[in-house]
Amino acid sequence: MVTFEGRVEVRRRSAGPHLEPIRDASALLWRTSSGRTLLVADLHLGLGDPRGKGTGLAEQGAREMAERLLALCSQQRASRVVVAGDLKHPIVGAPGRLGALLFDFCGALLSQGIGLEVVPGNHDVGLAAHLPKEVELHSPGGLLREGVGVFHGHRWPDAELATARALVVGHLHPGYRMAAGSAGGPEKRSCWLRVEYRARDRPLLPGDIRCGAGELLVLPAFNPLGGIESLNRSVPARGRSFLFRRFMAGTRPRAYLLDGTDLGPILSSPPARAARRRSSKAR
Repeated sequence: MVTFEGRVEVRRRSAGPHLEPIRDASALLWRTSSGRTLLVADLHLGLGDPRGKGTGLAEQGAREMAERLLALCSQQRASRVVVAGDLKHPIVGAPGRLGALLFDFCGALLSQGIGLEVVPGNHDVGLAAHLPKEVELHSPGGLLREGVGVFHGHRWPDAELATARALVVGHLHPGYRMAAGSAGGPEKRSCWLRVEYRARDRPLLPGDIRCGAGELLVLPAFNPLGGIESLNRSVPARGRSFLFRRFMAGTRPRAYLLDGTDLGPILSSPPARAARRRSSKAR
């Protein structure tokens, strides 16, 4: 069961994995038999330093994200963090001082007794060499635990995730473009995406394996500098389209702001602006 707290709560009648988006945070609380875990995605450590030296803005951002995670763990009484891909930003390796930055970031959590697991994403090539040995690094094919399958979303998950009752992914950096000046806030805001699958809509994995999940939840990017896809205006851009085409096309994903506000279904029809442009060209 996924429960959105805030202005709206979404509950399902059937019992299932307990996953709860944390209000005003790009993090998911995952309650298991062994305790509470925070699920996050797309930290993109090293973003902000185009030279790859891991100094200045990149280091400051890594420290701030570590502090945010520790504060959330304390607030939610979580003892573990699972990163659903893209812990680092450079796609290959860890240039400059990024290796030390990664090690220090992980050490900040581990030193406070927080366990850390990483499911690699498309930006995590060569990540293993820069992690403390205490970090549990999973296969890029994902993690399956107590009915929840976690993978990044840039490639097919392992076949064993077909038995999951709920899927959690990142990669998409989901967002919603608001009307200009709406509520005095930014026009583009991070959001959660949730898909409830009907039996016939469940994804078909390689080997003609029908996924058993009843729902899919897309995590907002944890790094505020990571960019946002305005999914109420257009389908995901190239590079993030795999997740949409294979796991969301033909469904009615529902969007929620980080405070729980229900924005309704999105990606169900072409954006009105694009439709108007096509119409004007036809004239």
